Amino acid sequence: MGNEPTTQTARARPVHEIRLGAIRAAVWANETDNGTWYNVTFERSYKDGDTWKSTGSFGRDDLLVLAKAADQAHTWIVGQPRDRQEPEPSTAPTQPPRRMASGQPLKEARLPTQRSA
Repeated sequence: MGNEPTTQTARARPVHEIRLGAIRAAVWANETDNGTWYNVTFERSYKDGDTWKSTGSFGRDDLLVLAKAADQAHTWIVGQPRDRQEPEPSTAPTQPPRRMASGQPLKEARLPTQRSA
């Protein structure tokens, strides 16, 4: 059973695919009790003689294209409806404001270009 080849129809398919030249990003949906979570896999296609193969190894000239594919995958993922439950707000106690030795509260540091409110 475990050694039988998997048919194309039986395999899970990515929910979204991005192709930029030889680089492919596949977005996978993982359904959980907390909603849908996404993962992305990347591969580079190359030709070995007459046979097309793929690898997860990327050379110097692939890295910017890989980054662009990752950016597009991220854009697609954040554009999906949010069906997962948002985490509950923290009920941990907040820290009291920091004070100087004189008891005066510390003022927030501002960059010279920032104006006070």
